[in-house]
Amino acid sequence: MSDTERQSKDAASTGTGYRVLARKYRPKDFTDLMVGQEPMVQTLTNAFETGRIAQAYMLTGVRGVGKTTTARILARALNYKTSEIDKPTIDLRIPGEHCQAIMEGRHVDVIEMDAASHTGIDDIREIIEQVRYRPVSARYKVYIIDEVHMLSTQAFNGLLKTLEEPPEHVKFIFATTEIRKVPITVLSRCQRFDLRRISASDLVGLFTTIASKEGIEAEPDALAMIARAAEGSARDGLSLLDQAIAHGGGAVLAEAVRGMLGLADRARIVDLFHHVVKGDVASALGEFQSQYEAGANPVAVLTDLADFTHLVTRLKYVPDAANDPSLSEIERTKAAEFATGIAVTTLSRIWQMLLKGIPEAEASSRPAGAAEMVLIRLAHAAHLPAPEDAARRLADLSENNAGARPTVPSGNGGGNGTTVNYQAGVAARATDATPRPQPSGSTAVLRSVPNPDPQDMPVGRVETRPTEVPKPLVAVNSIGDVVNLASEKRDAKIKALVRTFVRPVRVEPGRLDVNLTDGAPPTLLNELAVKLRDWTGIHWIVSLSRDPGQPTMVEAEARAKEQQVSDARQDPDVAAILAQFPGARIIDVRVRAPEPEEEDVPAPAAAESEDGDILPGDDLEF
Repeated sequence: MSDTERQSKDAASTGTGYRVLARKYRPKDFTDLMVGQEPMVQTLTNAFETGRIAQAYMLTGVRGVGKTTTARILARALNYKTSEIDKPTIDLRIPGEHCQAIMEGRHVDVIEMDAASHTGIDDIREIIEQVRYRPVSARYKVYIIDEVHMLSTQAFNGLLKTLEEPPEHVKFIFATTEIRKVPITVLSRCQRFDLRRISASDLVGLFTTIASKEGIEAEPDALAMIARAAEGSARDGLSLLDQAIAHGGGAVLAEAVRGMLGLADRARIVDLFHHVVKGDVASALGEFQSQYEAGANPVAVLTDLADFTHLVTRLKYVPDAANDPSLSEIERTKAAEFATGIAVTTLSRIWQMLLKGIPEAEASSRPAGAAEMVLIRLAHAAHLPAPEDAARRLADLSENNAGARPTVPSGNGGGNGTTVNYQAGVAARATDATPRPQPSGSTAVLRSVPNPDPQDMPVGRVETRPTEVPKPLVAVNSIGDVVNLASEKRDAKIKALVRTFVRPVRVEPGRLDVNLTDGAPPTLLNELAVKLRDWTGIHWIVSLSRDPGQPTMVEAEARAKEQQVSDARQDPDVAAILAQFPGARIIDVRVRAPEPEEEDVPAPAAAESEDGDILPGDDLEF
C-alpha cells in the first residue's frame, strides 16, 4: 500500500476527508529531511555507515523546523528491519516492520514524553526503572523527550547517571527550542544537532512541490509571501498555505494572501521607501493611508519597509542576494537601483529609526497614527546631512571663519549660504582635517537659512563678515596669562578648571587650541570662550586638539615639586640629616628669594654693662 493510499485510509477511518498539509507531508525519511538540514543528515549518514551510533541525541532549533519529526525518523532508522536488512540504516526508502507504528507515535518500544507536562523527578524515576527491561519487539528501546528544557533541576539530576551509562538496548533522543536552559552536564552526554531555519527559497520550493501534488494553482508571489511569513518554519508555512488555499477557494493568489496576512503590496512598499528617501512627507503619508485603507496592518507596513531597507543595504555588498527566488521582480530591480544611489549611512539611519518605531507602533493604542509619526521622522531625517558630513562642514567652516568676527547675540545666523551660529561664542573644531567627535560643550550649530536683504536684517542676527580682529584689551599669550586673568577677575572656578584640566597646544590672541585631561567638564571650552570674550573684548575660538599639548599647570607644578625634592635629597647636609634620623622625610621644599644687596654698614656694637655682661634688649652680631 502506498503512502497516499494509507493516508487516505487513515483519513477515512477518522471520519474526515482531509488531513492538514503539515501532517500529510510530514517527512518520513532522511531524504525528505534534506530540505534545509543537509549537515545533520550527512553526519548521521556517516555515523550509521561506520557504526558510531551515539547513546543520546539532542535536537535543537526554532519551532516548526522538524525536531520531533527528526526524532521519529531517527528512531525508525535505529530499529529498521526488513526481510533483507536487519541493522540500523539511514536508507529508509522501503518501509520496515516498525516504521509505520513509529512514525505514527504508537510503537510500544518508542516512548514519547512531553517534558512540558512531565517535569518532575517522579516522571524521570519511572523512566529509570523501565530502562532495565529489554524492548518488546524492536532492536532498541528509544525514549523521545520533547521540550526537555522544561524538566526540573531534580529531574535532570536524576537522569544524569542513566544518561551517562545507559543499557546497550536504550537510546535517548531529546528535543528543545531553548538549548541554553539545558544543563551543560546533560549536553555533554549527548550528540547535539542544531536544526537550522529553513531558508525562504527552500520553503518556496517545498510549497511549489506540495501545491503541484495537490493540484492547487499557486502564484509565485503568493508562495513567497507565505515563505517570508513562516520565518524559517516549515510547519508554520504549511499551516499558512492550508489557510491560503481555503481563503482563496482552492487557489493561492497573491492578492488573497496579502489580505489574509494583512500585508502591503511589495510594489507599494517600494514606492513608500522611495517617498521616504526623497523626504516627501505628503506622498509617504498618502501612500501609507492607501495601504492602510486596503487592509494592510500598520506594523506589517513598517516591518516590510525595514525588510526592504535591509535588502537594499545587503545588495550594496552582496549583489548576488538579488537572485533569491522569494523576491518579487520589482523588489529585485528597484532594490538594486537604490543600492547604487543611497549611502550606507542613510540606510543605517532608516534601519535604526524603524527598529525603534516598530515597537512603538505595536504598543500604541493607535498603531496607524504611530506608524505615520515614524514615517514623518524618516522623511524629515532624509534632509539631514550624515554625521560625518556635518562634522566635515563644521571643520571647513571653522577654518574659513578663523579670522572672522561674528557678532554674537542670540538668534539664527543670516547671510549668504549656510551661517554658523556660535553657541556661547565657541566653534569647537579639530585642528587637523579629520572630523572627529567633539565635547558636548564645544559644538557649533549649523543652520541653513534664507538669504535676506542685508538692510532688512534685524538686530540680533549673527552676521559672519570677514573683518580684522580687533586688538584685545588684555594680552593673552599663554595659559598662565589665562589663569592670571581669572585671578584678576576673581573667577576661582575657571582658574581651578584651567589649572587642572587644560593642556595648552596653541595660544594666540583670539585663538586657543587645547587638549583636555580625563574628567574635564563637558562645558569647559564653552565657558572659557565666553569668559575670554568678556575679559579681553574680542571673540575667541576655543577648539579641542588631537595633539597631547603641554602639561597642565597642576601637572607642571607637581613635576617641578618632584624635581625639587629630588635635588634636595642630593644635598649633603639633607642627606646627612635623613641618615641621622631614620623615618624622616622631605615634605616640602621652599626656595627663598635672593635678598637685595645692601651697602656694608657697620653694625652697632652690643652694649655692655659695666661688668661686661650682655643686657636684655642688646642687639647681637655674629
